[in-house]
Parts: sequence; C-alpha cells; structure tokens
Amino acid sequence: MSTERERAHEPEELARLWVERANAADAEGMAALYEPDAVMAFPIGQEHHGRDAIQKAFEGMLAKFSYFPMETSLPTLRRGDIALTSSVPQDNSRGRYQVARRQPDGTWLRLLHSSGYFGEPS
Repeated sequence: MSTERERAHEPEELARLWVERANAADAEGMAALYEPDAVMAFPIGQEHHGRDAIQKAFEGMLAKFSYFPMETSLPTLRRGDIALTSSVPQDNSRGRYQVARRQPDGTWLRLLHSSGYFGEPS
C-alpha cells in the first residue's frame, strides 16, 4: 500500500531519506526514491531494473540488516536537471554513486545507483 512520503527537493536529500526509510524497514519507501525505470547495481555485478525489482532487492537487504548509518556525502556534481551524488562507505565497499534527475514537479529521484556490497554495519 502506498503512502504519502517526504520527497527530495534537492538531490542531496535522497541519501537522508534513503537511510531514514531503511532504518524504518520501509522497502517500498526506499524504492519510491527511484524513477520507475531506474537501474540499481547492488551488489556490484548484479543489476535491478525498475522500481519493483529495486524494492525486492531492498526487501532482501532488510531481511539481513536492520541498521544503516548516515554516511559522509561527497560534493554533488550538477548539470541542469541531472546530479551525481556519492558517499564515503562505512562498510569498506568500493563506494556508492547515484545519478538523480529533477522531476517535472521540481523534486528529485534516483535514475542510476551503484553500490558496493553492504557488509556488516560498523
């Protein structure tokens, strides 16, 4: 069941919203931060195409992990309605990178997301 959730008005807000929803075990809410046809690589080498597949991947992650720390964000790169965000992983993975796109209503959603394996939280 869908519910009204906070939306990202800047691309940098997507990380905070993702962590809040992950810590609330809200896989549907996590997937709602992605465009309907987004692509996520998680773990590296495994791709999930579309919001439904991304939600299923998050459901699997939430079955294994219950705490997700807020990571230090690196500077956002912007070009018009496209933004590249990234963070310094706390789980010793290779990194996390996201391409977000401004939506017609001015909010932001992730279009591409690459994340290393999420190991045991620190």
